[in-house]
Amino acid sequence: MNNDKEYMKIAVDEAKKAYDAGEVPVGAIIVKDGKIISQAHNNREETGDATGHAETLAIRMACDAIGSWRLEDCELYVTLEPCPMCMGAIINSRIKRVVFGAKDAKAGACGSIVNLASYPFNHKPIVDNGVMTDDCAKILSDFFVKKR
Repeated sequence: MNNDKEYMKIAVDEAKKAYDAGEVPVGAIIVKDGKIISQAHNNREETGDATGHAETLAIRMACDAIGSWRLEDCELYVTLEPCPMCMGAIINSRIKRVVFGAKDAKAGACGSIVNLASYPFNHKPIVDNGVMTDDCAKILSDFFVKKR
């Protein structure tokens, strides 16, 4: 738990890359055995791919990095509460723990709208939130103020 803030800072740095690219600023990293094995940020606008969320991209890279779709000993750090699509990928990849910063009142699938981790799927990730919430929320609000 001590490293949560350090890892979230790296996810925030990824979110800043998305911000600079004109993407909704969400960043994610995946950690295994204390080492970052993937990091990504949203790229939907750049790629025109609806699945270009930071979490799904980080999951793909982590699977490549370890040579398996099973991410059982991994933790995902993401600046915004995962949406239903991303929570589906998290559950299916068997990620052990998810840590997110800001809640998503419009699409959050870790409690804000629905809590997919509470359903009787064959895997239930541990979900923690509130790490660097203000920093994670600020980059999003700054982005949307600038957009408007």
